[in-house]
Amino acid sequence: MDQTIAVSQNWYISLSALLFGIGVMGVLIRRNAIVILMCIELMLNSVNLLLVSFSAYSGNNDGQVFVFFIMVVAAAEVAVGLALIMSIYRNLASTDINMLNKLKW
Repeated sequence: MDQTIAVSQNWYISLSALLFGIGVMGVLIRRNAIVILMCIELMLNSVNLLLVSFSAYSGNNDGQVFVFFIMVVAAAEVAVGLALIMSIYRNLASTDINMLNKLKW
């Protein structure tokens, strides 16, 4: 039996808003730099989900092209962010962002 279940656009919007909200709360509440980077990635992926769902709903591929560019920017952000976190960890032996004030002159 091949039954397809159509998911409405509202479910995608709700899921994307929930994921984005979790990401925002993680950035605002957590103090670990690696967790903050993961929450930023969660927010970017929620936007990607929304763009793909709008693209599929409207029938054009513009949203999927934007998703490709967002994923490229996210990969660059992770590479630079992890390099900075590794540098901070070497100096402070911690990834807690509250300890960054010790790097002042």
